[in-house]
Amino acid sequence: MSVSQRLAVKLTEALGPEAAEDFVTSFEAMREDHRELRADFAELKQEMRVGFARLETVIEKRSADLIKWSFVFWVGAVAAIAMLAGVLGR
Repeated sequence: MSVSQRLAVKLTEALGPEAAEDFVTSFEAMREDHRELRADFAELKQEMRVGFARLETVIEKRSADLIKWSFVFWVGAVAAIAMLAGVLGR
């Protein structure tokens, strides 16, 4: 979408025909760069979502392992205390 006819006339009056054309050309280039940048950010956002989903999966697995081994440790500790209590209680 280029600039409106009214704006083109105003730019030509204020800047002259060559400068107005250069201004419009650079404006259009900036708009295209902006579109490309938005597309790049959208792609980056999607990649980050995938990466964070993988990270969440790894964290959940590690948490489950930690809970499992914590349970094993405490069961072993209670069993050892019970055995000591049985030996010392004789």
